[in-house]
Amino acid sequence: MKARGKTLIVLALLGIMVLGGLYLYRAGYDRRMPNFRTRFELYVQPGTEVQEVMDSLIANGRCRNTESLRRTLGRAKEVKPGHYTVDPGCTSMYVTRMLTNGWQTPVNLTVSGSIRSTRALARKIGAQMMVDSKDVLAFMKSADSLAPYGVDTSHVFCLVLQDTYQMKWTASVRDIFDRLQTEHDSWWTQERRSKARKQGLTPDQVVTLASIVDGESHYQPEQPTIAGVYLNRLAAGMKLQADPTVNYCFGYSLKRILKRHLEIDSPYNTYRYEGLPPGPISCPPKSCLEAVLNPEKHNFLYFCADPSFNGSHRFAASYEEHLRNARAFQDALNRRKLIF
Repeated sequence: MKARGKTLIVLALLGIMVLGGLYLYRAGYDRRMPNFRTRFELYVQPGTEVQEVMDSLIANGRCRNTESLRRTLGRAKEVKPGHYTVDPGCTSMYVTRMLTNGWQTPVNLTVSGSIRSTRALARKIGAQMMVDSKDVLAFMKSADSLAPYGVDTSHVFCLVLQDTYQMKWTASVRDIFDRLQTEHDSWWTQERRSKARKQGLTPDQVVTLASIVDGESHYQPEQPTIAGVYLNRLAAGMKLQADPTVNYCFGYSLKRILKRHLEIDSPYNTYRYEGLPPGPISCPPKSCLEAVLNPEKHNFLYFCADPSFNGSHRFAASYEEHLRNARAFQDALNRRKLIF
């Protein structure tokens, strides 16, 4: 009996050692062994269940050992919303800690292209971030929300620089605009502010004029020339007479500006009112801002689209020369039957 008892004790100890070894092996595997075959971008919405996240990781990350993931992530009570990058080198334990602690991978918020309204900007932000575009738009239409940034609802584009911003996908609307302000303040260096004063403009007025330049041409080599034309008109006390401001009054619905459109009574109509409009008519790219800050020096007061429709313009110092250029372009339009 004594021998049998000793045998049982030995077997029990062996069993404990085996179980302990198995536990240590699994724990070591969970903490040290890469458990995914591919890089995977994971977006976790608020309220997403742990099981749903785990299923996504297994399917899309091509998990090497699903039991390892179940032992770690499967025990979590919840995962935090956010954007996470799962690399092939990630262990099950690291991914679990990443998701439960909210160790997010920043996303790129890119503000670029044609942005002619706050609604368009809201859609662009909402398409890239977790925030709803409706909430973004409501924020931009609220004077109280914008007050901390020193802009009102007609000057939102004065705050926004076209660029790519890295931030957490779960950033609130306030977080996003805080970041936009930080980048705005950083971009507007003393050197750039000095250049604006040299043109007789405030930074907000630079943005306003840049938005008109943007409306006139996306051909960057000509933008400093166009900026120079409008600055010459301002210096001469002339009305800007900028077609993009008229189109803005009609919600950018016009394909061609006609004389009857020039009569619209709006402070943004630079054919009726002198000086710059009350605020920007779009969110201009940095190339247009730089064009206003560094305009081409010339004596041109007029310009007209080139009749070749190559995106460039013909410039003129006299109205008579401008009329000849305008007639050439008008004839080209008529030949193309672009009469509306």
